Amino acid sequence: MTFIEILFISVGLAMDAFAVSICAGTNELTKGKRPTFRLSFHFGLFQFLMPVLGWFLGSGIQRYIEAYDHWVVLGLLAFVGLKMIKSGFEKDTDIKKGDLSKGMNLVMVSIATSLDAFAIGISFAMLNTGVWYPSIIIGIVTAVLSIVGVRVGNKLGTKFGKKMEILGGIILIIIGIRILIGHIAT
Repeated sequence: MTFIEILFISVGLAMDAFAVSICAGTNELTKGKRPTFRLSFHFGLFQFLMPVLGWFLGSGIQRYIEAYDHWVVLGLLAFVGLKMIKSGFEKDTDIKKGDLSKGMNLVMVSIATSLDAFAIGISFAMLNTGVWYPSIIIGIVTAVLSIVGVRVGNKLGTKFGKKMEILGGIILIIIGIRILIGHIAT
């Protein structure tokens, strides 16, 4: 897997954290350096850890599904991508309630925004791709985009957050289709 592919996957995965960061940034409780650091650190950390956990699970089952693993990868990426697209079209409900940069709110949002990275980790295992380098890139990209998201939220509100989540979902689906075509063509 090339650096560009890993970067596209990273950006796609980071879009939900970016969207949540924008929403969090619109809340008066999450203005300043500390809340921005807490959100970006936790989002980046969870996005780093989840592919690693998924990779270890995927490595254990890979030999049983090797003949059709490219379809599994497409399915996982399409599932995550469609979920992100669907979420991008839904209205926000209670995202502005409370401070998302503290306590259980932060942990729950960190887990929720990184579950798709778990599925990507399984995909990495099925593609016989190492997990550490992509996971580090995913974590860094997510942390950086979370900082940007909070700052954008501080200034512009929630106008663009959902559109970015839709774009992230589309990117993941395109990568899944490219992997399938690449496998079929060989």
